[in-house]
Amino acid sequence: MRGVDEALERAGADETVVREWLRGLTCNPALPGTVLERLLELEELPVHRLWLTLRPLDEEATAIAVASSRMRHRVGVAENPTADVDVLARLAYDVEPRVRFVYAVLLSEFRRPSPPEALAALAGDTDPKVRRAVTSAPGLPVAVQHRLVEDEDPGVRAGMLTRKLWERLPEPVRERLLDDPSPQVREKIAELFRTKEEPEALTAEARVVHANTYVRQEAAGDPEVPLALALRLAEDPENEVRLALSMREDLTEEQRASVPYLVPDWCPQPSWIQERAADPGTARRIAASAHVGLRRALATQPHLPADVLARLAADEDPGVRRNLCTDRQDTPHELLVEVYATAQDRNWSVLRHHRNFARPGLARFANDPNPRLRHAALDDPEAGPELPLRLADDPDVGDWAVRDPRLPAGELLRRLTLPDSAFAAAANPALPPAVMHQLVDLAQDR
Repeated sequence: MRGVDEALERAGADETVVREWLRGLTCNPALPGTVLERLLELEELPVHRLWLTLRPLDEEATAIAVASSRMRHRVGVAENPTADVDVLARLAYDVEPRVRFVYAVLLSEFRRPSPPEALAALAGDTDPKVRRAVTSAPGLPVAVQHRLVEDEDPGVRAGMLTRKLWERLPEPVRERLLDDPSPQVREKIAELFRTKEEPEALTAEARVVHANTYVRQEAAGDPEVPLALALRLAEDPENEVRLALSMREDLTEEQRASVPYLVPDWCPQPSWIQERAADPGTARRIAASAHVGLRRALATQPHLPADVLARLAADEDPGVRRNLCTDRQDTPHELLVEVYATAQDRNWSVLRHHRNFARPGLARFANDPNPRLRHAALDDPEAGPELPLRLADDPDVGDWAVRDPRLPAGELLRRLTLPDSAFAAAANPALPPAVMHQLVDLAQDR
């Protein structure tokens, strides 16, 4: 171990290596609480400002971040959707109004539960911005709601008012609110009882010739609009109108082909496909359609017959095959691998997380010329340490190989001393906690 210590000490003389250690530790999924606490004590961390918001936090890690002396860390943990909600409630009593405000706002945005006493504390906060934020929090006790609706700040009173609460308020309170000196409060009460005028019903003929594109688009795909009338829209100047017409259920394939339409990357999902795709005959008819938009929509539907699924998996359109991969849980492994290797969109990497993607045998791609497939090889659960060892110097996937917990311990420690792999090695969950502490020691000694 002494040799390892000496090698790390020599590497620690390089500022670039030390920065990579710290960056890697903040990304390590197995980071112990004791190491996290020491990282939060450092004056400067060479990391993205949202690192504490983006990494998973268990109860211990949440408690450490909540207790940090630095406000940016407490704000970061408040913004983390994985943080322990019970521990997080301590932020309702934070000394900094900014922290209390962020915590209160995110109660609503994350639909995050909070103890009644914490909600009561926020409702009595000295900062009106905090009190306004908590008006939207879920689970507000009735007593707290009544307190907020009579708050001294008009924004708080207006924010708390709902039709349901209004009906529960005592008559004297309602009378005071009706005569509230703030226009904001009076307008909110008027809004609660304002009835929206129903738009005048349009005839099918009027919808088809309407100046608004959206109205014509809705008419084009509406089965209540007679087909003969809807077909007038085949020459509409807007593609979305013609596309909606082309995807009607009651068109023949010949009529469909006669409509000049372009199918964008994002294509509408006709409700009739969702309603009838479970019928094998309908599913087969759609799968055989020349309209790629219909086939793409069908590919997102669950419970398709095996022959339809096979036909869509062999579809010439990449969008059809991609929809089979992203919107279904029963996608064949082979198709997932094929689309993963060839997809051109920005979200291709998420396919590796599909439940049918990772399985024994992926290691066969370790020498594949496609770097995506070499990366996928690391997902083989039955591969041994020789796989990440072989790929550790790969220019495309080497970082992921070095982060693989199967990497031999000696090689992992060696990689810590190399500038090009120090980050990945520090992020490896198999890194011993004692070594993590040593890395922090060396960073502090600089």
